[in-house]
Amino acid sequence: MFPKVYRTIRTAAVSAIVDDRIGRHGEVAQTETRPYIVWQIVTGSAFDNLSAAPGGDFTSVQIDCYHKTDAGVEQLAKAVRAALDGALIVNRVVVNNRDPDTKLYRVGLEADFIDQR
Repeated sequence: MFPKVYRTIRTAAVSAIVDDRIGRHGEVAQTETRPYIVWQIVTGSAFDNLSAAPGGDFTSVQIDCYHKTDAGVEQLAKAVRAALDGALIVNRVVVNNRDPDTKLYRVGLEADFIDQR
């Protein structure tokens, strides 16, 4: 239940926009340069069976893209989506709004990681 999110989404296209600003647990430092990405595990379940330890896990992860412009956040979200698609990871947009406090635009994608242990 510990998917390789960072390794999956840190492609050249994503890095060109956010460099290395990808934070786990849904947070980055308030002083962090914008734009950035944060991610967190939403739910996970093991492939349980009666005869052995689980052989793998199914984990849903929310990946939130933040940018100071509407066009910028859409470009970033599309780059993340392309990275997920390239790794054959099912994904969908679940959030599309603007934070009232920071005034940053946000697009959230939910991605389903299936991993072997």
